[in-house]
Amino acid sequence: MFHTENLVYGPVSVFLLYYDDFVTEEHLHNLLPEEHQRLKSFNHKGRQREYVATRVLRTMHFGNEPILYSEIGAPYIEGEGFISISHANHVVGMAYCADFQIGLDLEPIREKVMRVKHKFLSETEKCAYDTSSVEEMIKIWSGKEALYKLAGRKRIIFADNLLLTRKDDLRWKGLITFPEMKKEVELILQTKNDFVISINATPVYEIK
Repeated sequence: MFHTENLVYGPVSVFLLYYDDFVTEEHLHNLLPEEHQRLKSFNHKGRQREYVATRVLRTMHFGNEPILYSEIGAPYIEGEGFISISHANHVVGMAYCADFQIGLDLEPIREKVMRVKHKFLSETEKCAYDTSSVEEMIKIWSGKEALYKLAGRKRIIFADNLLLTRKDDLRWKGLITFPEMKKEVELILQTKNDFVISINATPVYEIK
């Protein structure tokens, strides 16, 4: 039913919970009272399982502490450093770091990325990377989703404000750029099973 895996990237831990179809009612003891109410708002069984699986993973590592959300929708657990949450097909991930903000993304490798790649690739990226490769496009999309979580703001244009440069097979440089501010961070982009995992293992820092 559930299978767990823990990955370590320097000071960052990523906890993965793999699951098949399961009876959500058998795991409701992992939910807090307000989370029971939230669960009732989901009509789709897949979304219900995803929500419950996230709380199962939370309970495994942080007990029954509530998952809170900032004004821009970033999750956190009071007194527990920094966390980031993401989902793919039948897997939920929760990243944790005691020292700095993190952005986690799990992105399933799917052909439909080819229909939207023009929306998130910059002109430079269109020339630099293999736009015919589904996996490569998923990596860039996933890396930018992780950057989006690290940007700490809304109204972001992925092709203009979030840029990626490959350093080697695993490490990429991410740039968050706006007229009044630029930030840089190193990301790990790794293919795992049938999805891509993107996470920063170092802090984001501002550049001049």
